[in-house]
Amino acid sequence: MTLTEARVPTSRSAEAPRPRRRRRPWSVRRIVTLVLLVGMTLLWIYPFIWLLSASLKQSSEIFGSGLNLIPETFHWENYARAWTEAGFAQYFVNTVIITAGAIVIVVVRSALAGYVLGRYSFPGKKILIGIFLVTFFLPEGYTIIPVTQLTDQLGLLNTHAGVILGLGAGGHIASTLLYAGFFRGLPKELEESAKLDGAGAFRTFFQVMLPLSWPITATVIILTFLAAWNAYLLPLVFTLSNPELQTLAIGMTSFVSDYGQDWSGMAAGAVISLVPVVIVFVILQKKFVDSIAGAVKQ
Repeated sequence: MTLTEARVPTSRSAEAPRPRRRRRPWSVRRIVTLVLLVGMTLLWIYPFIWLLSASLKQSSEIFGSGLNLIPETFHWENYARAWTEAGFAQYFVNTVIITAGAIVIVVVRSALAGYVLGRYSFPGKKILIGIFLVTFFLPEGYTIIPVTQLTDQLGLLNTHAGVILGLGAGGHIASTLLYAGFFRGLPKELEESAKLDGAGAFRTFFQVMLPLSWPITATVIILTFLAAWNAYLLPLVFTLSNPELQTLAIGMTSFVSDYGQDWSGMAAGAVISLVPVVIVFVILQKKFVDSIAGAVKQ
């Protein structure tokens, strides 16, 4: 038997048993902390449970049943009414197209700008970052008029492309700075190795640097998805002359009329709008947490 074979166990039974972790005793402090956390969790998720319950009730039952979350009769037709009669089927497709296009633009543009800011030094860099930070605090309402005029001059008003550019071609300073901070911390040897292999600047970025920034990309996707999916003012202004291009956020107003509000239909529409948000966050939440934890460590 060689020395290498002697060091490697031949079976799992030869491995030393792992010591079992001792369970911490249930102290009063631990019990109180657990009760408080459970209470806060229930308080946080209660609005979502109430919304789901309201979507299965009649409008008269929503506010007349008090704290009772279980409907007397499950009215699944509320979802059918929201999907067909209120036009949520078309609103959903429009929102998916607009959100996906905005995500692609924001990820590519923010990653490229963040790569330049994080890896290169050039005159006026600090001034440029300062301008970015100033525009970060500008409300959307202050820029909606020039953005609308520019989109109209390009002939993209009342089109999917116009709404996508309006949502994706803005400042998005937070996304750019997230990428800049990440790329700044990467070692220079990565670029030097890619250069020795004959890769140019764009090939190095797309094949080496961008794949490494997947945690940041996941965060940017989540932030952009939430902003584009829930956007109201810009899609409303850009689709005034073509209601068929309106999104889910605008479609919620279809349940409000001069004669009253369809609360059950509105609740069903809100649930339909929230389901994709929950799915995207569940898929990308691990990378999102990792990127936040990395930013805290830095």
